[in-house]
Amino acid sequence: MKRRDLIKTAAAGLVAAPLAIGATSANAATTLRMQTYWGKEANDIFDAFTDDVKIASNEELKVRRYTGSSLVPDAEMFQAVSKGTIDMCQGYAGYWPGQLDIASIEAGLPAAWTNYDEAMYIMDTKGLSDLIRESYAEHNVHYLGPIMGGPFDLLTKEPVNNLEDLKQMKIRATPSISKILQQFEIPTVFLPGSELYVGLSTGTIDGVIYAGTNEYLSMKLYEAAKYYTSLNMVSPGYTDEILVNMDKWKSLTDEQRKCIELAFAKHATKMHTWMVSGSIDASATGHFVMSALPPEDSARLRKAAEVIWEEEAAKSERNKKAIDILKAAAKATGRA
Repeated sequence: MKRRDLIKTAAAGLVAAPLAIGATSANAATTLRMQTYWGKEANDIFDAFTDDVKIASNEELKVRRYTGSSLVPDAEMFQAVSKGTIDMCQGYAGYWPGQLDIASIEAGLPAAWTNYDEAMYIMDTKGLSDLIRESYAEHNVHYLGPIMGGPFDLLTKEPVNNLEDLKQMKIRATPSISKILQQFEIPTVFLPGSELYVGLSTGTIDGVIYAGTNEYLSMKLYEAAKYYTSLNMVSPGYTDEILVNMDKWKSLTDEQRKCIELAFAKHATKMHTWMVSGSIDASATGHFVMSALPPEDSARLRKAAEVIWEEEAAKSERNKKAIDILKAAAKATGRA
């Protein structure tokens, strides 16, 4: 068994293990309103997280979770947490690159890492998470940490054999991915996850770069688009996070904060495992026609990402430090 598979097996064991948290003293419950961009397809995952917080805190803390765009538009969750309009969110920083200097780097730049182990080495061991946490703190937001996603590939209504085929399609992509696709004259548009089904069904878009087959299956996007194309730009393909309003975070006791941190750690591992294993299973359902870009086209996408890296590094001194971390990791793993 490969080391990467061993890591995933160990992670699955962590998911099954109970939280090692001692109960706090009984007080009146504090309810935290949390929005995610995820819909009902992820109910079981988030129910487990909210239950863990409730049980670990001896019911002092209760997280009430709302699905995508229920309270505020998904792209505005960061600002809503900053202002205290909502207490928490699980979001994707690719939604707010113009609001946070390090957002695109946090979300997972193309060619940033090639596997889960490398991504967590960059985040935790080399300090990228600390830089991200510092940036959010300047906006009155506490960053709990990264939730590494699964695949981040292309789903289209028509087959894709190469990059040239995409020039005739309008692709939903985040701003950072759009900058790469536009170098190849591929039209792009942004839509939040909650609007993808309608967008594909009505022809507003011809394809999406959003996640992997697991998410595409649960969102039933295969009913409108069945051609799945692996891009091989970055793996894991995206990074979620949980954010907490800083004033709310500081109002909690040390024990309550620890309950949330440990529940988050379990949730992050469980969600990554769900997304990766689910995508493997979903790929075999028959709902998708599976293919991959030619290796030379994937290499062209990764090469185009170098422009994005330099643009990000120029935004702030903090961003330069973050890009230096990515460059050092690429060199250490023989990719540069």
